[in-house]
Amino acid sequence: MNGTDFLRRGFLITAGTLSVGVGIVGIFVPLLPTTVFLLLAAACYVRSSNRLYRWLLTNRVTGSYIANYLAGKGIPARAKATSICVLWITLAVSAFMVQIWWIWIILGAVAVGVPLFVLSLPTFERKQSATSRFRLRGQTRR
Repeated sequence: MNGTDFLRRGFLITAGTLSVGVGIVGIFVPLLPTTVFLLLAAACYVRSSNRLYRWLLTNRVTGSYIANYLAGKGIPARAKATSICVLWITLAVSAFMVQIWWIWIILGAVAVGVPLFVLSLPTFERKQSATSRFRLRGQTRR
């Protein structure tokens, strides 16, 4: 392995690990998308570490998010909406801080292109059985 491969692999593992961290925080924080960051981590790991990629896919917490996407089931609607909102807020803050017209054009293209891509992905809907719905409402089975 030469020096550039070593640096590339280290960068991808670091980026993937940070993405896993943000994705896990997103499970608990409503404004942070989970699936998007876990997919980014999977993309980083698949190019840098088979061991970390397998761990991510088989993990009981993170595995289902990625497995649903890879199986073609898509991304939950809440994750889509949250990721687009976070993107737009971030882009708005960036546009406010950077007063350069050509950067505004790039930010505008990202503000249109990324949501179109995210919305084009299939939406995964979690199906609940009647029993689990009743239990969530505090009713018990008799």
